[in-house]
Amino acid sequence: MFIILLALGIVSLAAGSVYINPGQILMSFTDIFTGRYSLSAQDELIIFSVRLPRIIFAGIVGASLSLSGVVFQALLRNPLADPYVLGISGGSALGAIIGILIGAGSFYLGVPLLAFFGALATVFLVFIVAGGGRGPLLDNSLLLSGVVVNAFFSAAILFFLSIVNSMELHSITFWLMGDLSRASVKEVWIAAACLIGGFIFLYLQARKLNLFVQGDETARQLGVNVDRSKQGLLIITSLITAVAVSLSGIIGFVGIIVPHMMRLLFGSDHRLLLPAAALFGAAFLVAADTIARIILAPSELPVGVITALCGAPYFIFLLKRKSN
Repeated sequence: MFIILLALGIVSLAAGSVYINPGQILMSFTDIFTGRYSLSAQDELIIFSVRLPRIIFAGIVGASLSLSGVVFQALLRNPLADPYVLGISGGSALGAIIGILIGAGSFYLGVPLLAFFGALATVFLVFIVAGGGRGPLLDNSLLLSGVVVNAFFSAAILFFLSIVNSMELHSITFWLMGDLSRASVKEVWIAAACLIGGFIFLYLQARKLNLFVQGDETARQLGVNVDRSKQGLLIITSLITAVAVSLSGIIGFVGIIVPHMMRLLFGSDHRLLLPAAALFGAAFLVAADTIARIILAPSELPVGVITALCGAPYFIFLLKRKSN
């Protein structure tokens, strides 16, 4: 998976409205140590200032969404669950739209912070709707609560889109469909730190995730505090997703496609599934973003359009497979 990620990274660096030879790209990385320069100033600017930061950011977002998909599917024991099943995407998008409307974009991290707080509020709202404080959390109640909360936020988003002017509408609509071109270097570092910290936490919980797949009763018999562990895993996973969504917009289906493909290849042991899904999720979104950049070059599509075109047929396949 790591080799696939590196290979797709090189292809993505080369592809675009301005094509750059992959051999020269590889030589340019060795130039750092030799002091020789094999690229022109323009190509060097394109690679290191435009494409490389975007590829790194795409990898971080793809890994975050894939990890979240793995955890949600294990906790809810539902193969159709993805990072947005608890309504996090709706809460994050609503927070971002409010930030754009009130002019929070003029402050550093203003819009992403409001999107993050919107997602965080969604997590607690879903727990309240699901009755988290009145007894054990049920998988179906969490799923249904997420659907209800997400439907409410979708209605609120449509309301705000109907009252803004055309320029703001275009900006918001593009962000809602997934946009990897706006994140600054500091925002990429923030997303990377959240991903690394979240991955370490989730990997340490891999044994519990394996037990949750077998059923809550099995986990209880082996000494796991099911309700407390589920709440912690859901909150941490939701925060990872919220950071990614607040910076990149809504990118769907990554959390469904990648976990299933990795289970087919490596099985259901989360000690292997988590790192494999993170690496392949990063590679998948890098590939999707590359297609989004070049298919209508010099214009570009939102990356969410590409992932939806890939994910919708796969979702139907999984749905039919589950019904059979």
